[in-house]
Amino acid sequence: MKLSNKFLVFLFILQTLFLATQANASNKRIFREYIGANFKNIKFTDVPINPNLDFHFILSFAIDYDTSSSSSPSPTNGNFNVFWDSDNLSPSHVLSIKRNHSNVKLALSLGGDTVGDSFAFFKPNSVNSWVSNAVSSLTQIIKKYHLDGIDIDYEHFQSDPQTFATCIGLLIQTLKKNKVISFASIAPYDDGEVQKNYLALWKRYSHFIDYVNFQFYAYDKETTVPQFLNYFKIQRLNYFGGKVLISFLTEGSGGLGPESGFFSACKMLKSQNLLYGIFVWCADNSKANDFLYEKQAQNLLASCN
Repeated sequence: MKLSNKFLVFLFILQTLFLATQANASNKRIFREYIGANFKNIKFTDVPINPNLDFHFILSFAIDYDTSSSSSPSPTNGNFNVFWDSDNLSPSHVLSIKRNHSNVKLALSLGGDTVGDSFAFFKPNSVNSWVSNAVSSLTQIIKKYHLDGIDIDYEHFQSDPQTFATCIGLLIQTLKKNKVISFASIAPYDDGEVQKNYLALWKRYSHFIDYVNFQFYAYDKETTVPQFLNYFKIQRLNYFGGKVLISFLTEGSGGLGPESGFFSACKMLKSQNLLYGIFVWCADNSKANDFLYEKQAQNLLASCN
């Protein structure tokens, strides 16, 4: 059934009021940073952490592929392995950063774009076997690394949207029920296949999903501030009731970048009390410029509290 424009506007107004109330109820905004995927010897202690924010490191990635052959990894039906820089981002490093910064929590991200030189596909043999394997393997990793949550960042699929929704939804639900994690996020972007899968998941399991790390940097590099704000409005409607975080790439290869108006857009959203949080891809690349944009983003978010 096609919804009328008036009804969509009505939903948008309701969501604005809902999230404004949530933002007022929570004193702190959230800043999230992906870390570890590019193996550039990045450490948690390299990254500036504003104590006045909720701060999440997101380890990238845990992938359900076999690591025995690095030249040709193969899918494992839910048996996840660590593919981030575990030498510099080890369990002891996790404990240390959490001990020294009480506002820091950590998550691992599932999937990602590639594994080796190939796409990392979501490819379950069956719902039951994938969920069982995923719960078991991720529980071990999460407990070993003293993590708090998971992020879903599958970008390529060899299954239908309902299978993805069921597998991921049951995984999040079970990990929360077992008190293995305290929060979960998803990381969709505006691609037809990707959106179909994540919207199917959102429709059935949104009540278990705490944050939407929408990849606004997947839009064109020539994105303008008005276009960005319109994209934000559309995605808040798509993920209605969710905490949609805005985002940028520190290397500036896509979307509205920090040097092209991103922070102007942030200030506009802040004035409407719609700036719930920001996430960044990624710390590995930001070290080269001394995390200039992370500092700016965190200061802006802290000023909202």
